[in-house]
Amino acid sequence: MLRSARHLRARLRDASPERPLTQPAGGKCHNRPMRFFNTEGPVRPDNHYAIPPLDRMDVDELLDLIRTKRYFVLHAPRQTGKTSALIALRDLLNSGEAGHFRCVDVNVEVGQVARDDVAEGLRAILSSLAMSAELLGDDSLEGIWPDTLARAGANNALRQVLARWCVANPVPLVLLVDEIDSLVGDTLLSVLRQLRAGYQQRPEGFPQSVVLCGVRDIRDYRIRSSTGEVIAGGSPFNVAAKSLRMGDFTEAETRALMAQHTEETGQRFSSSALDSVWTQTRGQPWLVNALCAGTCFDNKAGRDRSRTIEVDDVYAAREELILSRRTHLDQLAHKLEEARVRRVIEPLLSDAEEPGCEVSDIGFQRDVDYVRDLGLIAPGRGIRMANPIYAEVVPRELTAAAQERLANVQATWNVDGDGRLDMTKLLRAFGTFFGEHAEHWMGRFDYREAGPQLLLQSYLQRVVNGGGRIEREYGLGRGATDLLVLWPRESGQPSDLWERFVVECKVLRDTDRKSLAWTIERGVEQTLGYMGQCGAEEGHLVVFDRRTGKRRRGGGEAGGGGRRQDGRKVAVWKL
Repeated sequence: MLRSARHLRARLRDASPERPLTQPAGGKCHNRPMRFFNTEGPVRPDNHYAIPPLDRMDVDELLDLIRTKRYFVLHAPRQTGKTSALIALRDLLNSGEAGHFRCVDVNVEVGQVARDDVAEGLRAILSSLAMSAELLGDDSLEGIWPDTLARAGANNALRQVLARWCVANPVPLVLLVDEIDSLVGDTLLSVLRQLRAGYQQRPEGFPQSVVLCGVRDIRDYRIRSSTGEVIAGGSPFNVAAKSLRMGDFTEAETRALMAQHTEETGQRFSSSALDSVWTQTRGQPWLVNALCAGTCFDNKAGRDRSRTIEVDDVYAAREELILSRRTHLDQLAHKLEEARVRRVIEPLLSDAEEPGCEVSDIGFQRDVDYVRDLGLIAPGRGIRMANPIYAEVVPRELTAAAQERLANVQATWNVDGDGRLDMTKLLRAFGTFFGEHAEHWMGRFDYREAGPQLLLQSYLQRVVNGGGRIEREYGLGRGATDLLVLWPRESGQPSDLWERFVVECKVLRDTDRKSLAWTIERGVEQTLGYMGQCGAEEGHLVVFDRRTGKRRRGGGEAGGGGRRQDGRKVAVWKL
């Protein structure tokens, strides 16, 4: 039986140099290594605050699939905890607590660089598999795979190596294949078909159970060559019994992770700070850890364990996180360049009531599934951004170049003598700018249908650069983009005392059947409703009339379009 990786970790831990000790608020050191919020690689409970990975899954279901000799898929967006879950499952199976199994995990990402060179890809994968087995106490593969690859060829070597390995040892083998969808072209096709070909020999002559783990579901394995040519239509792995998705942290798990920091260091989070971490991340594991790490470790003031973490600390860490363009966020931003991602995200940003194609269109549904697998949009019914941080990252990324250019546009707005933001003056300046330069600027956006909203958000970004904050809400079917602009009247003022302005955007296009008057009437009602939710006293409805032949106005409130209600007012701008 393979040894549990816990023994290997213990040896490495005992041999490591002395590590820093945690220093709680009272100044007393605990005799244990300091733990921290993890944002790189699999979680290690001895080093990291952690939610046990298998606690986040239905372990009974996993074990039932394995005991009944099923092959299945485990998928989730990047940095959700998939690899940590595989390691935990491997250790459980090798411990004997769940039955008599031997389990090996292999990361096949090493074969990605081979692309369509199947021989080179399989050489890397088999070498990685042998190393993983050796680390767990079985060095038998090292003497099998090189000869088998040379004799059987790349398109049969994996199947033969696994078959010989299983025949040599009667203990059922469970194979966990991590990063399967990092492989491309013929290499991916060869691996999947070899696993499928050996399926009928299980468990005596092939792994009893195989788990394929990656970002995408098996349904999205559309195999293409390096030139983009489709090699295999549909899935080449039709023996998968089930596809399981690993979810984000629940709210309780998010709070439990933060409670570990409080328990070990004595540093507390205010109730509003706890709420804001959950609200901003919606439990996305990497975001939760990155936000907490930025708040409690990266920020100098946050390292004072006697100081309670407040909601403004969380928002400051959020802004730093977005500006840093860490790999996790940069990878998501890069996906915005893909056509299938644009087909899903562009209608969200352009306040469309429905996508630019039939919702029943099979191609669009596949695009939605793909973008949901990436983690950009939330699981479940409806199409909406997965969390407020992603909702902020997407328009910022799409308008980054415009923001740089707009920095050279003279700012014609300011705050008054009391430190209040003059939103009317700001929007009037934008209206003049839009009337003079709209076509030139919007032609520069890749997401052109969302051009008016993106240009307005680029212009308003100077509010953020000046110390304020913008919170955005948009989703397919909303028919509007809602912006909440927050502004501090003085430096250091708690954000719950900041000024609040609602800016709602609507666009009229040639395809719309709604009149301008109806759009304004409905928009004012929506703006007042959003103001009530946010506690804002001032609201602005901006209507971009993009219909052919309609005059673009440079700014000004629409006569009679504004409204006051319960001390709140809405100004209407037709552009």
